[in-house]
Amino acid sequence: MRIQTVSRNLKRHLNSWTIVSLIGAAVILLPIAIVLATMFTEPTENWDHVKAYLLVDYVKGSLTLAFFTTFFATTIGVVLAWLVVGYSFPLRGFFRWALLLPLALPPYIAAFTYRTMTSYTGVIQSTLRNQFGITLPPDTIEVHSIHGAIFILTFCLYPYVYLITRSFLERQSASYIENANLLGKKNVQLFWKVVLPIARPAIIAGMMLVIFEVLSDYGVASYFGVQTISTSIFQTWFGMYDVDSALRLAAWLMVIIIGVFILERFLRRNMRYTSTSTQNKPLHPKQLKGISSWSVLVLCSAIFLLAFAFPVIQIIVWAVWRFEGYWTSDFLHLMSNTLQVSIIATVIVVIFSIITARVVRTLSSNFAYGLSRLITAGYAVPGAIIAVGILAAFIFIDESLSSFYQFLGQTEGALVLSLSLGMLVTGYVIRFIAPGYNTIDSGYEKISKFYSEASRTLGKTSTRTFIKIELPLLKGTLLAAFILTFVEIIKELPLTKLLRPFNFETLATQAYKYAIDERIIAASLPSILLIIVSLVSVLIFNSIGKRDES
Repeated sequence: MRIQTVSRNLKRHLNSWTIVSLIGAAVILLPIAIVLATMFTEPTENWDHVKAYLLVDYVKGSLTLAFFTTFFATTIGVVLAWLVVGYSFPLRGFFRWALLLPLALPPYIAAFTYRTMTSYTGVIQSTLRNQFGITLPPDTIEVHSIHGAIFILTFCLYPYVYLITRSFLERQSASYIENANLLGKKNVQLFWKVVLPIARPAIIAGMMLVIFEVLSDYGVASYFGVQTISTSIFQTWFGMYDVDSALRLAAWLMVIIIGVFILERFLRRNMRYTSTSTQNKPLHPKQLKGISSWSVLVLCSAIFLLAFAFPVIQIIVWAVWRFEGYWTSDFLHLMSNTLQVSIIATVIVVIFSIITARVVRTLSSNFAYGLSRLITAGYAVPGAIIAVGILAAFIFIDESLSSFYQFLGQTEGALVLSLSLGMLVTGYVIRFIAPGYNTIDSGYEKISKFYSEASRTLGKTSTRTFIKIELPLLKGTLLAAFILTFVEIIKELPLTKLLRPFNFETLATQAYKYAIDERIIAASLPSILLIIVSLVSVLIFNSIGKRDES
């Protein structure tokens, strides 16, 4: 019955908008399906070696990194969110948005910056020796280990939990917390008995984002020598030249991701996500005094300095030292490559997102909900998985078109699409369509359907209604979607390393390449440009959020 209903609705709304959306969903699912299908094919000889001697360590490394990073990032994010929302203390207004700034610092850049700063010749130990005569024992503060990877990822990823939890508490908590205060609950009791229970959905949502980011990470784990499934995909691909085993490792990582999804559903079962009250009033923060006020100020300052200020100041100093030596035509070419591929992919993402969001809005059914979930599925899948799936798909297409290539003068077995920029752009679109789609979808929710229905009643076509009525109302939303997607793409490392054409470098790959070659100061210039672009986007995003709240 349901299938018949879906079929009837689909026929009624079948048009060019719906067809393009369905094609987009199929393209997004294709690499994921290819990866999962690999588990049912015959393995190569290398896979027996990987399974016998390496797979357990890879899985153990991934789970260890994900567990401890998620625990610490969630703890820091929730505590900071409650302090900023629930209490008034010196510089509270500054820390409200400044604690988001670590989002602008890519973790792999923070990794090589902290490793250099904490090394024997780095600024910390050199200052202690030369200025204070203190020599630290080896490995006292150095971060080149799994502990260092947890430290870096924790401070780079806690803003996901902080942002979502802060937003939730500001909108949902006032009546609950005021009632608890009237009942005489103290600060600690209030946090454990009221704040944590009501904020559970937001905390879990932020926690899931942290887990996905850790499982996707390649730069930090690889630089610190931590064995994870994500790094093993690179080692198998480029070390053994065995794409099949890389696909199998990606399939194992996909199984873990699916397990995380199931865990999320289990944790969020039977939870209420909105207040039962029809009126949400703002929460008035409680004024802190004396030692409590200074303690909160010191805590927020310490986290801001460690997560953002110290590494960024160090990178700026390095960039100033070598600015003239590295600001050459080659660097301009590097910037051109980065902007070119990022803008192309972002434009495609925004166009696909508009089309799909409009189809979902028009259909308004379970089918539409399923379509929206399919379109955004790529964001939860690590870049390495998408990369190997896309590579397998493009190689298959090239093999299918071999006769056509020979007709055009190519040699037998030539790989045309598999060595093109199109493969990288496809990977970006699949991985990062979710930020663009979610932003545009939320923009559509603020526009009444009556405008579109009135236009159609007056005889305007669907396309003309979109151009004349909906597009002008979505201008701000489209800008936000473009910025968010562009920044995600420009920082992306694993997908770019795996799918880029030969000798095609971006700011992200060049910064990482310099860092791996121990040319840390050379890596500072592309790094600072990435941080500036990301920083501007975070500030614009924060500004848009404040405008929406007002």
